Amino acid sequence: MHINRKIERFLRQHAMAPTTFGRRVARDPRLVLDMRNGRCLRAPMALKAEAFMAAYERHLDLMTLQAAA
Repeated sequence: MHINRKIERFLRQHAMAPTTFGRRVARDPRLVLDMRNGRCLRAPMALKAEAFMAAYERHLDLMTLQAAA
């Protein structure tokens, strides 16, 4: 799956604003908005975005486990 689709899916699943995602990943609040207008991420930034999304998911999983205990 293309990184743009992964990011869009992540934003919908977690109700995260595009500007929040951009700030957390690249300190660039326009990151997602620029991607929607044709900006292509280079490999290092795409990896950084994927790492952020994976870490965010792991954090939520841990929070869920702790709440259940």
